[in-house]
Amino acid sequence: MNAGRTVGGDRSVRAGSWQAWAVAVRPRTLLVALSPVLVGATLGFDRTGSVDIVAALLVLGAALLMQVVTNMQNDVGYTVRGGDSSGTRTGLPRATANGWLGVGHVRAAIVACSLVATALGLALVAYRGWPVLAIGVSSLLAALAYMGGPRPIAYSPFGELTVFVFFGLVAVTGTDWVLTGGVGAVTVLAAVAVGAIAAAALAVNNHRDIAHDRLVGRRTFAVTFGEAGSRRLYALLLALPFALLPAMAWLAASPALLLPLLLAPSAVQLWRDFLRCPPGVAFNALLFRTFRLELWYAALLSLGALGGRLGAPT
Repeated sequence: MNAGRTVGGDRSVRAGSWQAWAVAVRPRTLLVALSPVLVGATLGFDRTGSVDIVAALLVLGAALLMQVVTNMQNDVGYTVRGGDSSGTRTGLPRATANGWLGVGHVRAAIVACSLVATALGLALVAYRGWPVLAIGVSSLLAALAYMGGPRPIAYSPFGELTVFVFFGLVAVTGTDWVLTGGVGAVTVLAAVAVGAIAAAALAVNNHRDIAHDRLVGRRTFAVTFGEAGSRRLYALLLALPFALLPAMAWLAASPALLLPLLLAPSAVQLWRDFLRCPPGVAFNALLFRTFRLELWYAALLSLGALGGRLGAPT
């Protein structure tokens, strides 16, 4: 198959092309991996006054590879399970389902990325010892289990929880610990905040696909608890990061950590648009707006941390 459905309106995707791989890798979702590393590193610097740049780059590389593995596993796993067979799916295209990439090729890429991520993890052992492997192995297993194995996480109500844990709690606190040897109380609250927005993005994805997921047997949170429950979850996940900011600023004795409150009107508008959004592909725009909200939240929180540190008396 030399070409498939169009993406973004008028561009056809050729089998085996870079564009086909971009469909499987989904570069725009890499913000989910970048944000927690940025927050963990800057809060660690704010607390200790120093950060190892080499270690930070290793952590970032490993985090990005974990997201790439998750995306490719999602693509190929969904295809193998016949997720597109009903013809009712409204989500973003999948490279293997459209014949743009072979299942075997994507699985080989998953193995290659996993091996590189493992190598980066082994390099980080030199900084913090063998406990780093526990973080790396658990993250890799979660990435592979999301759409792999006999009971994929993506077919259960625990998808948002998994994202919250690994792209929030583990990623933010793990970054701080690897780079500084400790974890501050502000970092823990920030991990909850970043994880909540990352989980909110998945909540949009699952809310969009609720009708299709029912047909193919996926028991996501949205399917299990219904559209009303899914809306409440999204509202909670959007509100929690902003509710935690005063506590972070108080613990750090730094009003600069309140900077992300500038995004509160955008979050409120996002929630309103979520309620008014028609079913189907219109939710894709909300999905990417949620990704951007996470990145801007992380950027402003990091800027506040750096500003507080640089402005502190010496």
